[in-house]
Amino acid sequence: MRMYSRIGRWAAVLLVVSAAGERGLCQAAENIDQLTKTIRAVEPKGVGHREAIAAWSELAKADVADLPQVLAGMDGADDLAANWIRAAAETIAQRAAGQKESLPLDQLEKFLADTKHSPRGRQAAFEMIVAEQPAAREQLVPTFLNDPSMELRRLAVAEALDKAAALVKDEARQADAAEAYRTALTAARDTDQIDAAADELKKLNQPVDLPSHFGFVMRWHLIGPFDNREKKGFDVAYPPEKEIDLQATYPGLNGDVKWFEHTTDDAYGTVDLNKAIGKHMGAIGYAYAEFDSPTARDVDIRLGCINGNKVWLNGELLTANHVYHAGTAIDQYVGQGRLKAGRNQILVKVAQNEQTEDWAQRWQFQLRVCDHLGTAILSADRPGKTQVSSR
Repeated sequence: MRMYSRIGRWAAVLLVVSAAGERGLCQAAENIDQLTKTIRAVEPKGVGHREAIAAWSELAKADVADLPQVLAGMDGADDLAANWIRAAAETIAQRAAGQKESLPLDQLEKFLADTKHSPRGRQAAFEMIVAEQPAAREQLVPTFLNDPSMELRRLAVAEALDKAAALVKDEARQADAAEAYRTALTAARDTDQIDAAADELKKLNQPVDLPSHFGFVMRWHLIGPFDNREKKGFDVAYPPEKEIDLQATYPGLNGDVKWFEHTTDDAYGTVDLNKAIGKHMGAIGYAYAEFDSPTARDVDIRLGCINGNKVWLNGELLTANHVYHAGTAIDQYVGQGRLKAGRNQILVKVAQNEQTEDWAQRWQFQLRVCDHLGTAILSADRPGKTQVSSR
């Protein structure tokens, strides 16, 4: 009886210890969540800064086994908070390295594989894995070819381009090289990698449709010029902002104006209004396009424009930028909207000022429709449409 009593007492002790351990783990997890929540609450102007500093100090002391949970704190965080949380995670990893502790690689790989997590958090997990286990890079990078993290995807595309470059050196493997470059182009979202793949495909006499890859709108109806002298026309709602009547004629800057069709053949979708409408100073031009979508969906409307500009989708103003000649680039301005099923209306207002310097003469824009990753979304009625993968 005494032996059984002793065993019973030990069992009771083990149960208490086990329960305490579970409570400790739960408390640790809850503590990490609360600390990252405090850090995510910090604002650029300093609101919550003191609390965030204290929370960061505690978070950086977390156990190395908690790294995946710390990185998960970046989910939904803005850039400022994400930087703080990543710094805490790196502090934990560096401390573990100094103490010869292993990182929880299995858990970090599971975190990395879950694309629902923040791209920045997953990037940090990848770097930690590779720092401790360099050989993992060779296995992991090819899996990022269609990854929602642009940083991870870029690594995979770079590797795909290298593979293609090696193949093209073998005269007997030109078809394989072309296929490899095509794979890289399909996955690429960064302009430099897109250009690199496209250039090599052209050398191999392969067709390349850059406008479709990017999702540039090529067919427009244009009208103008309207008055923008002294830059006063930017906020004037000229008739195209009130109605779209492609048969109408309106008073313009130098007389009546009416809509006309225009299709650009520029590989990057640039519409040169100086050539299409005519060279005017202190002028407003409008471009209108119809976009056919099989389903309702969220989209990015991305604009490159060196002039003042506004963009509407189905009458909703998505972006307005009263800036002149400050440079231009693909995706310079990003408006987020929602396509409806069926016909959609895209309207662009492009404002030219009255500067006379040579560098201030451009009057142009480019516009593309894509998802939040930059993957092209093409109108269902686009001629020769070849829809890019939505991944």
